[in-house]
Amino acid sequence: MRPRGAAGLVGGAGLAAWAAFIVLGLVVGGHGTPLSVDDSLLSWSLGHRPAVAVAAARALTSTGAGAVPYLLVALAGLAVGRTARQRAAAAALGLGCLVAGQAVRYGVMELVARPRPPRQDWAAHASGWSFPSGHTTTSALTAGLVILAVTARAPRGRTAVRLVVGCWGALVGLTRVYLGVHWFTDVVGGWLFAAGWLGVCLCAATWWLPAGLLSGLTARASGPAQEHAGQDPGGRGRSHPA
Repeated sequence: MRPRGAAGLVGGAGLAAWAAFIVLGLVVGGHGTPLSVDDSLLSWSLGHRPAVAVAAARALTSTGAGAVPYLLVALAGLAVGRTARQRAAAAALGLGCLVAGQAVRYGVMELVARPRPPRQDWAAHASGWSFPSGHTTTSALTAGLVILAVTARAPRGRTAVRLVVGCWGALVGLTRVYLGVHWFTDVVGGWLFAAGWLGVCLCAATWWLPAGLLSGLTARASGPAQEHAGQDPGGRGRSHPA
């Protein structure tokens, strides 16, 4: 499939995710009280908090904020390009997507202004409004960008790495519910927002980036080997029938 054709599909999926996000935001913003699924999962979390599990959840949730996501995105960008220019451009684009997404998310949080669960139920520090979850959005955006980089460049083991990264992004969001600092629908909102934002960013990059840069970033790591597949060990080109 051509890049712009794929961009249309990705952009459409992103718009669908954002449409679902808007509907969810209207529901939780206008409902006033927690939804039944929010209450049920918070109650379950409060009844299943052994010290070891809480410590593990706190450690995992800490990777969804601060320097870790930005470092992962920067490293993923540096791994994508073949040249120094392509690596710098990929890292800058990834970080720009993450930073801009955070700025939009903050605006949405202020607009919806959803209160968090009761403070006495918290098992971790939290601040600001509740919807959408910041840790969830950040980790989901990071996971998506890393998975894209792995898909574009890793010649082997892509499936295993993508699975690990995807599970990390999902689990960070779930720890926010387990630790009592977010409602479950806040986490779902974070996932939907991240999917929508990634779709928009990918669509924009495909349409606006120079063709040469785009082809360099999307060419697989096996590209150099394929380019030289037509040469024999002595460096002479193989002859092909006319």
